[in-house]
Amino acid sequence: MDAYMVVATFRADTVMDEVFAVVAEEQARIRALAAEGRVGPLHISLARGTIFIEVFADDLPGAEATVRTLPMSKWWDLDVYPLSPPVVPEGAA
Repeated sequence: MDAYMVVATFRADTVMDEVFAVVAEEQARIRALAAEGRVGPLHISLARGTIFIEVFADDLPGAEATVRTLPMSKWWDLDVYPLSPPVVPEGAA
């Protein structure tokens, strides 16, 4: 599987009370996907209304499909980026 970074941005018309109502369901789904090895770290910037999710999938459509299984995804615009392995500077251990 390949690694992808999914940048999920809340749409401007999102009613945040509706979002907060599904937090427990969202957390449970993230735990299930992590247990399956389909997602890694998730980072939230509430100030920017943006979530960053590391996703593992066979291809870009598969990465997006994984994120679309999350309850909050109905309020998100997604950008999906393939990740490259980190570059280790020569001589670094």
